[in-house]
Amino acid sequence: MAVTLINPAGLPEIEVYHQVAVGSGTRLVFAAGQVAWNAVPDLAAQVEEAYLNVGTALAAAGGSFADVTRLTVYAVDWTPEKMPELLDGIARAAAKLGVTPTAPATLIGVAALDVPEHLVEVEATAVLD
Repeated sequence: MAVTLINPAGLPEIEVYHQVAVGSGTRLVFAAGQVAWNAVPDLAAQVEEAYLNVGTALAAAGGSFADVTRLTVYAVDWTPEKMPELLDGIARAAAKLGVTPTAPATLIGVAALDVPEHLVEVEATAVLD
């Protein structure tokens, strides 16, 4: 496996992601931000679809969430009260994918995405052997 996930001593251990990813592979994969192309006005459903689309993008390059070194999530009009919906969407995608995507992640609140219907966008960087 080309990616090792680490939670160093002295940094918080967060349930949904690791603090560090060490990639030792030879090919880098950069998946463009994925959205819910079948956008319904439900954050959890859009998060689920965006993560599934990331999985599809990674598979096309010969990878999976096990190869991800970094995730970036852009959420429209983010507030901490939306966290349960975000986590629900991730959990639903993880169940369908058969993985737990816990690579280092950054959540960024944004004013808008490409179209008003999109509430979330997820991009990934992966390392493959």
